[in-house]
Amino acid sequence: MSPLNIKQGSTSHSAYDLRDPNGDVIEQHTLAVLVDNESGVLARVIGLFSGRGYNIDSLTVAEVDHEGHRSRITIVTRGTPQVIVQIKAQLGRIVPVHEVHDLTVDGPSVQRELALFKVAGKGDARIEALRLAEIFRANVVDSTLESFVFEMTGTPEKIDAFADLMRPLGLREIARTGVAALSRGA
Repeated sequence: MSPLNIKQGSTSHSAYDLRDPNGDVIEQHTLAVLVDNESGVLARVIGLFSGRGYNIDSLTVAEVDHEGHRSRITIVTRGTPQVIVQIKAQLGRIVPVHEVHDLTVDGPSVQRELALFKVAGKGDARIEALRLAEIFRANVVDSTLESFVFEMTGTPEKIDAFADLMRPLGLREIARTGVAALSRGA
């Protein structure tokens, strides 16, 4: 992720009250894009972002309709409100795109991510890592005399918090799937 400038003198401490160099608010949005499952579609979507200098914080893709040959791309991105509107409009103009939903503004949604953490440690650090894993409901999926691999699902913020706590205890590697998200309700 690229660093974002925070407006000088801002009294807000929210991570979501970020500002670009012009003072405009930077918002994080989760977009769900339904596309034809065919060669080159993902490259076209990614090309839209890279060609215009937009950043992608998270990207997941999977086929969701085998018979209709459709895939769902979930993109987490940041930008000013004007940039987000522009991204959605440009995505909607790509020919194999059928639907673009902004889960951030469409109402409540559920977001989850899967992560694996390799933590190496002995003695008290090993015991503390296991204790914290229990608190965070992380599962031990591999264990040796010198390391653990923990598996956890949760919000990106939960994944980040667990990683921050594991770093001083011997965190060696992280693998993350990226955000999967659905709107809540009917």
